[in-house]
Amino acid sequence: MNQDELKAVFDKQASGYEQQQKKLAPVHEGLYFQLEWILADLPKFAKILCVGLGAGSEMSYLASKFPNWRFTAVEPSGAMLNECRHRAEVEGFASRCAFHEGYLETLPDAGPFDAATSFMVSQFLLDCETRSKFFLAIAKRLRDNGILVSADLSADVGSVEYEALLKAWVTMLHTADVPAEAIQRTHTAWEKDVAILPPSAVKDIIRNGGFESPIQFYQAGFVHAWFSRRVGPNAV
Repeated sequence: MNQDELKAVFDKQASGYEQQQKKLAPVHEGLYFQLEWILADLPKFAKILCVGLGAGSEMSYLASKFPNWRFTAVEPSGAMLNECRHRAEVEGFASRCAFHEGYLETLPDAGPFDAATSFMVSQFLLDCETRSKFFLAIAKRLRDNGILVSADLSADVGSVEYEALLKAWVTMLHTADVPAEAIQRTHTAWEKDVAILPPSAVKDIIRNGGFESPIQFYQAGFVHAWFSRRVGPNAV
């Protein structure tokens, strides 16, 4: 799936995206809960870059916990960004936000940022080198020692553990009456459109993108999350 196709998918999903994600809400809430403590030592008036944030759940959570932080939301789907902006307006933190429709490389210079988030984004970049360049683009926007918090689907595809977890994951999504073909359908879709790699491979990709060795701090099903710090300027 190329960038235009991916953007079209999220444009189409935008209006009902939050409703679609409700079954995964406990997964995301656990991630956000720990995100707060990982970023707790940032400056009182920190600047946060949120890349590919969809309807803006992580930004909403952080805005509620850190009332002086400012956010830059980068999202290629205009429909998703509208949902994100609407949420910020309803929740009263839009004045602390800048909204950019497009990819990170088109964002005017607004840094350096103290931290960045990227949740369920890099998994759609199927080529490892392209995926590392994505993280490198984030690294270049951060101050020295700035923090990246990222999350993606991750697993050793084809392993016994993958097969068992896939069954549990699909059962969770369907709750009951799981269609017989649902597991294979999910696997086939991921195989085509999502780069699900072992956690060690994802860590290497992030490291090659200009960050120190990432630390995994969270897993719920296939969702894995890491935090890492930007290395010195000579490395990026």
